[in-house]
Amino acid sequence: MRIGTKSQNEFLINLNKKNDVIQNNFLNKIIDTTKVVDVKVMLGDSTVKTISTFDPINIENFFNKFIESLNDWESQGISYSYNDDVRRIFLKFEIKEDNLVLSMHISVQFHVLLYYKPEQDVIELQKELAEVIDKTQNSDLKYSDDGNKIILKKLQELGYDKINKQNLFELFYNDPKLSEMLSEKIETSLEDEIIELNSRKKIILNKLDDLLLETFQTTGILIDEQKLINGEEGCLCNIDLEYIENGAKQGLFDLDTVDAKSQEKIGYRLNQIFKFLEN
Repeated sequence: MRIGTKSQNEFLINLNKKNDVIQNNFLNKIIDTTKVVDVKVMLGDSTVKTISTFDPINIENFFNKFIESLNDWESQGISYSYNDDVRRIFLKFEIKEDNLVLSMHISVQFHVLLYYKPEQDVIELQKELAEVIDKTQNSDLKYSDDGNKIILKKLQELGYDKINKQNLFELFYNDPKLSEMLSEKIETSLEDEIIELNSRKKIILNKLDDLLLETFQTTGILIDEQKLINGEEGCLCNIDLEYIENGAKQGLFDLDTVDAKSQEKIGYRLNQIFKFLEN
């Protein structure tokens, strides 16, 4: 049962009031934790601009303090989710009181934008890369044709007379050793200069990757789980109450069956969360 759900039950009404304050305080903490600073970055065309970013380490530090504060709750620690340019840092808690289980899920989701560091090395490497690409462009076309001829000739030698693109894909997929052998044969047919240029191109690209700068962007709003799944920016703070019956958790149960002692324990646990976020 999600705390915050509308109900006429007095126990849940009281929990909902505490939950409203908790969510508001949590949001304020996240807004402060993701406070942005201005940094200079370089675009792909060598233009330098100023953008705003925050440091995800601040979120991790905040979550670690949360873990320390709720040290009698069960937690698997901070977790991370990576999906293309969307990242998520989240934390889940759980504690059992009598036949009730109180759980909390907090999360911050943000986008990662890549830029180059505003350094002269980026410009020099991009210039060199353009020169290498120009030198290899014509030879790449030539050796692409030569490579196709080498593949067809070798396959004919191995007894494959009629090969189309689909057959070729299936052969390479089902026989990695064949693919590796043909790749090596093509590479040995390349001139030393082309091999050297291709090797240099890989080195330059790796150096440019090392000069990339990650910046981070989010929005100071509370979102629900569906928006979280959809990759929207923001933070989530959900608290759920479940009932244990025959060893299994039940999300739907009669709140009127929760006795006063158990209600007091659950209220105390929400107060733990509130006190931490209040500081």
